[in-house]
Amino acid sequence: MRTSLILSLLSTALMTAGAASAQAAEGRFYDPTNAASSAGKTIGHELFGTIGCPGRQLLDPACPKPPADTDGDGVIDAKDKCPTTPKGRKVNAEGCELDGDGDGVVDANDKCPTTPKGHKVNAEGCELDSDGDGVVDSKDKCPTTPAGRKVNADGCELDSDGDGIVDGADACPTVAAKTADGCPAAPVAAVPKKLVLEGVNFDNDRATLRPDATAVLDKAAATLKEWGDAKVEVAGHTDSNSDDAHNLKLSQSRAETVRSYLIGKGIAADRLSAKGYGESTPVADNASAEGRAQNRRVELVPQQ
Repeated sequence: MRTSLILSLLSTALMTAGAASAQAAEGRFYDPTNAASSAGKTIGHELFGTIGCPGRQLLDPACPKPPADTDGDGVIDAKDKCPTTPKGRKVNAEGCELDGDGDGVVDANDKCPTTPKGHKVNAEGCELDSDGDGVVDSKDKCPTTPAGRKVNADGCELDSDGDGIVDGADACPTVAAKTADGCPAAPVAAVPKKLVLEGVNFDNDRATLRPDATAVLDKAAATLKEWGDAKVEVAGHTDSNSDDAHNLKLSQSRAETVRSYLIGKGIAADRLSAKGYGESTPVADNASAEGRAQNRRVELVPQQ
């Protein structure tokens, strides 16, 4: 009996000493304070790491800590190909953000998340519209429309009057006219059988125009423009003074002088021809000075 009592006291003393020794050596297992913890004390898996795992003895090795997931996207760092994904973003099995339409812009930044596959996009994930007309390039049949022009659903400029000239280049966009500027051509004036250029005079026996002839010729040029594209002969005539050969040559020179002047005023050269008739077609009697003055003339004769 006495021996049993002694053994019992000795066993108790040894256990107390062992516990005290363990507390002294491993005091951190019993100190729950933790300045690094948001709660100010050791919690969660940190607690298990401190006092052991369930089912383990007090002084057994601590629980292994879970693998790190720095960006908190559910994919551990060891397998995360995008370890800095912003918080809250959806990711794939590799830890990278989703790009539903595969255009290279992640869904969180994609303003057009359903872009058809293979279409080029801008930084916002929307299809390109190179000419800025509101129609994306993949649907734009006129991808180089000048800036500011109105377009149809195909991205092509409007042609409101249907004359083949787009509104942006049509000076008369509400009137159909197949002309260079889209406007109806000016009405063509009635073309007479001939126009005598009264007042077009030359120096004596020469083809040099007198200064007072220019006003008449300027008016004649304006008249020719009103005649549209009519081709016209510039006919020169003389009186009967001098011989026929001389008068024929002189009338030809004077006709060519008038033709050149009219071309210089904007009349197309291919509309005008020059021909001298000499004294062969008088309109008055060459016996009088008045009659000879009438015979010295230049005429514009439309060609049928």
